[in-house]
Amino acid sequence: MSSEEKSKPNLPSIADCGCRSLEDFHITGTGKVATGNEEGREGGDFPRGRRPCGKDRIYEVDDISSTKASSGPLLIEKSESRGSVLTSDVSSAERRVLMKTGRIGRRTTNIASAAASWSSVWGKCQPPISALSESETQALMPGSPHHRRRTSSPRQGGADDISGMDYGVPRPRSQLVVKVFVAASLTALCMFILRQPSSSAGSEMFTKREVGVTHVLVTGGAGYIGSHATMRLLEDGHRVTIVDNLSRGNLGAVHALKTLFPRVGRLQFINADLGDPKAVDEIFSKNAIDAVMHFAAVAYVGESMAEPLRYYHNITSNTLGILEAMVKHKVTKLIYSSTCATYGEPKKMPITEATPQVPINPYGKAKKMAEEIIMDYVNVKNADLAVVILRYFNVIGSDPRGRLGEAPRPELRAHGRISGACFDAAMGIIPGLQVKGNDYETKDGTCVRDYIHVTDLVDAHVKALNHAKMNAVTVYNVGTGKGISVQEFVEACKKATGVKIDVQYLGRRAGDYAEVYSDPAKIKMELNWTATHVNLTENLAIAWKWRKLHPEGYDNSVNLS
Repeated sequence: MSSEEKSKPNLPSIADCGCRSLEDFHITGTGKVATGNEEGREGGDFPRGRRPCGKDRIYEVDDISSTKASSGPLLIEKSESRGSVLTSDVSSAERRVLMKTGRIGRRTTNIASAAASWSSVWGKCQPPISALSESETQALMPGSPHHRRRTSSPRQGGADDISGMDYGVPRPRSQLVVKVFVAASLTALCMFILRQPSSSAGSEMFTKREVGVTHVLVTGGAGYIGSHATMRLLEDGHRVTIVDNLSRGNLGAVHALKTLFPRVGRLQFINADLGDPKAVDEIFSKNAIDAVMHFAAVAYVGESMAEPLRYYHNITSNTLGILEAMVKHKVTKLIYSSTCATYGEPKKMPITEATPQVPINPYGKAKKMAEEIIMDYVNVKNADLAVVILRYFNVIGSDPRGRLGEAPRPELRAHGRISGACFDAAMGIIPGLQVKGNDYETKDGTCVRDYIHVTDLVDAHVKALNHAKMNAVTVYNVGTGKGISVQEFVEACKKATGVKIDVQYLGRRAGDYAEVYSDPAKIKMELNWTATHVNLTENLAIAWKWRKLHPEGYDNSVNLS
């Protein structure tokens, strides 16, 4: 006999079939009898009921939920000090049912049937397990010196009285399960809280690069397009730093994003002006930035005609500052937000990336200058930069799930997008809609534009981020490829809002062009991008729903700390 076999407790065998001794049987999660090592047995090694001392072991024949009428959920305790005792690890309500159906034994009456039931439960073990020995049977008799009840106090009689049975009275399972569940839940909660980094630790996460996580600096991230882009980046698992001076953006949009993505180390907001070189350099110095999406810019055609120097300075100078900081701090990827206004008024439609750029207003001219600054630096210096310039058309819509929307600042409504003006008119904020120009050489005399949904536009930015090529500047038009007149737009807005909007036609606005719409073939072919939100009325209806829920726009009085 091996030393290992000698060390095992001397317990009697429970079978005549050559199976292992009782000590090798363990309880599985479902209560099935199984061996620890033998293949072909149901369950696994989960010794529920095994006591640390190694002397007393409890083995469950079967679970009550799967027991046939002939095989009760019987526990046999093998004890060197007490012999064999029947016990049941079930609730009192289950005991009553079992007693009535004869599925649990009274004293010694069910010993033989219990032994026989083992073979039905464990059908693979043949021949049937023999009954207990005579000495073991006598040990269960009430007069036996080895016979003891396991209860510390007698049960009271009544409907629940089963005092004639030899069973242990364990702690009610329902209470035990609840307590275990509560303890486990509290432990898990404590572990979760302890693992959460502090706010200072969260700030440190932006200073270090993390494998598999792209840290994107989003300039103008508190604005309409920038906030939607930030949301998409966060959804995709990126880390985002928003830089915005809030001259046109909404702090409420940043608050909404922080509420949607509260996890520490995902999003931070920096209130800074890109026109301040020291502030820009500090942002790049303190943050491990991998890529930049540059949205921040003044962007109203009419305003650019009135304040041209402001537009040249804001767009070109700020872009140059971003580019210099990227080169200094070895940030290699830039997605630049440009515009179809750089094309001016082309003679041929639709507009391709090869269409000559002849802008006719300071906004378009400034954007074209910024593009040239980027191209000159990358092409002449052969800089280690991967740049994608997106020239997009007229942006409309809001998040289809209603999380973000378009909310121009009150002081900017006069310069805002046509969709915002339509909604203002529908809400009675303004008396009606003023359409500037109805004598253009178009199908109905009003300007024709290509209206691209903000969600599609953001998708183009993400694809550009993922496919930007090193040492190159790639340009794409981002539009639907379909031209819609202002008059058609107003009619769609009436349907979307259900409000009859009064329209007043005025003279042309300086700097406007009659017709522009894109040819998106290049971006479709190279980035596999195409506009999917192309039903104008549906797009406006979704945006209108958000606007009705936020009649005053975002709450910019929020405190982000």
